[in-house]
Amino acid sequence: MQTTEDYQCAYCGESSTTFIDISAGYEQSYIEDCQVCCRPNQFFVSIDRENLDVQITTDYRE
Repeated sequence: MQTTEDYQCAYCGESSTTFIDISAGYEQSYIEDCQVCCRPNQFFVSIDRENLDVQITTDYRE
């Protein structure tokens, strides 16, 4: 099951939308390039088990 979620790039600050694969687990961490500036963002995704609300934060890739 997939859903989308907006995020803000850790580098350029632009808002974009990404796909979240809920079946991959309730806590996820992965790297995805920004759709605007193409720099790598570290995504931290948390999905509420009861209502499937998605929280996403980004950080600079280390």
